[in-house]
Amino acid sequence: MTKTPKIHIWLPDIFQFKGGIQVYSAFLIRALEEVLPNSDRSVFIKNDAFSTENIKFDKQTKLRFAGRWKSTFLHTPIFAAQLLFSAIKASPDLIICGHINFSPLAAKISRLLKIPYWLIVYGIDAWNIEDSSKIDGLKSAQKIISIGDYTRNRIITEQNISHELISLLPVTFDDDQFTVKPKPQYLLNRHQLHPDQPIILTVSRLAGGDRYKGYDQIIQALPAIRLQIPNICYLLVGKGDDRDRIEAIVDDMDVRDCVIFTGFVPDYELADYYNLCDVFAMPSKGEGFGIVYLEALASGKPTIGGNQDGALDALCNGDLGALVNPDSINEIGETIVQILMNKHSLSILYKPEILRQKVIEKYGFEQFKQNLSHLFTDYTD
Repeated sequence: MTKTPKIHIWLPDIFQFKGGIQVYSAFLIRALEEVLPNSDRSVFIKNDAFSTENIKFDKQTKLRFAGRWKSTFLHTPIFAAQLLFSAIKASPDLIICGHINFSPLAAKISRLLKIPYWLIVYGIDAWNIEDSSKIDGLKSAQKIISIGDYTRNRIITEQNISHELISLLPVTFDDDQFTVKPKPQYLLNRHQLHPDQPIILTVSRLAGGDRYKGYDQIIQALPAIRLQIPNICYLLVGKGDDRDRIEAIVDDMDVRDCVIFTGFVPDYELADYYNLCDVFAMPSKGEGFGIVYLEALASGKPTIGGNQDGALDALCNGDLGALVNPDSINEIGETIVQILMNKHSLSILYKPEILRQKVIEKYGFEQFKQNLSHLFTDYTD
């Protein structure tokens, strides 16, 4: 790669929607700005129409928006044409393909113009792929970048891809935003909670496609939890089209008095909600990684994840948090009770500052930049 590499980055969106992929993409661009400050960076964004003030990039990072066209029907062909024309005109040294949906086009451009590309895979997007064009796009990439071991191992097994072809660039988070603090009084007041009241927290979109997050199972475990911890409270932070169904489960389980739906929570309050809880629980079984686990750990909170997905990476295979069978309501409930009654065998759960230190060492932004730098060292070598 040249001393001033020309890099094209293709992304679904960053600004108008906030999810795991969007957060990861923003950190990736910021890391590129620091790791390769002299690089010529052009970021092509399919769905966004404009940038927002809450996410800022270096002035040398050029943003190209396909979402400014009013018709969503036109986004895909316009975006594809934009990518092809820019590749022909600019002849970048590298394309970073930020979603597997874009990989068939990346493969074609690579063959036509001899431009190498790297493909980022996050989780469920790259599991059980059956689309032949996406399989080709995956296997034709010069480097596949996985956000975690779990996804890498699944792809290796499912697609028979060499282990050496897939590199890791694990998720990162804003380690300045999440810190160990007392329960915020204003949130206790808002939700009419007592300072000593045990609180379980889940942060998740409440969308029909996100039921794998495990909040259903926590709600179903609440009657048994309440027998041992009568004043238990379950805080569910997030909004989505699945809320009515979830509320119906709450009523069916007769636990309305101990479940609070916060709805949408602005970014400036999110860290306070982690500080409000006594245990963070998201026993999912379809998570590619889960940045929320890192945020909870950085807040010093005992954390529970599922043992069948990317939570294995986030919780370091059980070294930093409790892993449970996401299909076992009994195990989920028992683990929550054990933690809240200070009876869990994993002692680090009760050492908030050490939890914070360990997760920053493993997944903080400085480590993310080092990991990215190593990818480019390998590439130039």
